[in-house]
Amino acid sequence: MPRGAGAFPRLREFGPQWYAAVMGTASVAVAGWAVTGSGGPVRAPLAAVWALSAVLLAAVATARALHWRHHRDRARAHLHDPAVVPFYGCAAMAPLAVGIGALGPGREVVGDGAALPVAVALFAVGCAVAVLAAAAVPYLLVVRDRPAPGGPADEPSPVWLLPLVAPMVAAAFGPLLAAAAPDGEPRRTLLVVSLGLAGASGVAALVVLPLVLARLFRRGPLPLALTPSLLLVLGPLGQSTTAANQLADALPGRPYAGLVAVGYGVPVMGFALLWLALTAAMLVRAARRGLPFTLGWWAFTFPVGTCVTGAAALAQRTGLTLLWVVAAALYALLVTGWAVAGWRTVRGLLSGALPAAPPSAPGAPLPATARTRSAPAR
Repeated sequence: MPRGAGAFPRLREFGPQWYAAVMGTASVAVAGWAVTGSGGPVRAPLAAVWALSAVLLAAVATARALHWRHHRDRARAHLHDPAVVPFYGCAAMAPLAVGIGALGPGREVVGDGAALPVAVALFAVGCAVAVLAAAAVPYLLVVRDRPAPGGPADEPSPVWLLPLVAPMVAAAFGPLLAAAAPDGEPRRTLLVVSLGLAGASGVAALVVLPLVLARLFRRGPLPLALTPSLLLVLGPLGQSTTAANQLADALPGRPYAGLVAVGYGVPVMGFALLWLALTAAMLVRAARRGLPFTLGWWAFTFPVGTCVTGAAALAQRTGLTLLWVVAAALYALLVTGWAVAGWRTVRGLLSGALPAAPPSAPGAPLPATARTRSAPAR
C-alpha cells in the first residue's frame, strides 16, 4: 500500500481539476455583476454566489494540501500525467476569479474596507501560480510527460489551453487593481505587467488554437468524454476581449485604446460565437451517443463566463443593444451550465463516485479527469 494511502482515502484521486468548480462558481457572480451593471436588483444573490465560490476555494485548497500530504505518490503521478497536468492552470485561475469577484459582488460580503486587500492577496497568489503553470506545464508536456507516439493522448487537446489562458485572467485583473493603486510608478507597473501577461497568454493561445482545429479536421470529433473540453477554446477568446477592455479603461485620456479594444474584441467575439455553435452541435452529437459525466462538464461555465464579460464590456463601450442581448443570452447559458454541472457534481460526491477511485482498483469508476485513453469510443 502506498505511503499515506490509509489517510483520507477519498482524496486519493483529488486532482487539480477540482479548481474548475471554483472558477465556474466565481464566474457566475462576476459575469452577473457585469451584465446587470454592478449587481442591480440581484446584488444579494450574486454576493451569495461569490461567497460560495470563496468557500469552495478554501475547501479545494485544503483538500489539495491534504492530497499532497497524504497521497504524495498520486500527486507526483498527476504531475507526470499529460491528461491531468494541464489542469494546474485551474489552480491559478480559481483564486484570480474569486479575487476579481471580491472587487464586485464580494464587496457585499466582506465590506469595502476588506475587498481590496482580499483582491490584492488573491491576485498575488493567482498571478504567481499562473506564470509558473504557463511555463512549467508546457515544459512537463514537452520533456517529462511525453505520451506514447500515436496514442490517443498524443494529439492536440483544448485542455492544453488551461495553463496558457491563466495569465490572461491575471491580465484582466491587473487593471482593476491599477485603478485603486497610487498614481505614478505603482499604477504603471501594474499596467505594464498586465500587458506582458496578456501578450504571453495571447501568443501562446495563438499557437495552440490552430493545432486543436487542425486535429478536429484531420481526426474527427473528440472522444465522447472529452467533447465538453471544446468549450475551453472560448476561454482565451472571451478573456482576451475582457482584458483588452479593462486595459483600455485603465488608460484614461487615450481614446485610441478604446478603439483598439473594440476593433479587437468584436471580431474575436464573432469567432467565439461561431465556435460556440460548432461546439453545441458536437455536444448534441455526443449526448445522443451517451455523453458521460466528468468534472470536464465544468467547461460549461468559466469559458462561457469569459464571453459574457467580454460581450458586456463591448456593450458598455459601444452602447449597442445587440451586444447587451448577446451578453444576457450567454449569461443564461452560463447559469444553466453551472446549475447542471453543480448538481451532477454534488450528486457524485454524495454517491461516492467523486472523487474517483484509483484507476488501478478493480471495478473502480473511471477517473474524473476523463483521460483520453479511458474515454468511451466516439
